[in-house]
Amino acid sequence: MIHWLRRWIRGRSPGPEHLKRGRHGEEVARDHLCQLGWKLLAANYRGHRGELDLVFRDGDCLVFVEVKARSGDSWTRPAAAVNERKQRLVSATALDYLREVGQPRVKFRFDIVEVVLDGSAVREVRHLINAFPLHRFYQYV
Repeated sequence: MIHWLRRWIRGRSPGPEHLKRGRHGEEVARDHLCQLGWKLLAANYRGHRGELDLVFRDGDCLVFVEVKARSGDSWTRPAAAVNERKQRLVSATALDYLREVGQPRVKFRFDIVEVVLDGSAVREVRHLINAFPLHRFYQYV
């Protein structure tokens, strides 16, 4: 489907405010990382054990990106929501993705992009590179 049409349909669909904020945050993060020259490989990838917000290639490294969008009146940083449980789910889903693409011998890392919003306006985008390692329950060889 054409990108602008998909955005128009998504923008018109009613839904909970936190889901709208999350979709907007993912769009902001995607645009931010594309401006860095990274190549988008997947958005909202669904594996057997969860979902990856964004998957990019940064040079010779695969980057699994967790996006956290929050309103500006929050007391904590958005990245604080990526606790051990969430890191385990993202790690497992990343391994699902790697299996699906043929288990390439490639470096990979996990980044977090925080998007702080005032209404629909972007107040801050903060990119945390290599924010957490592959969870200790898993290994990739």
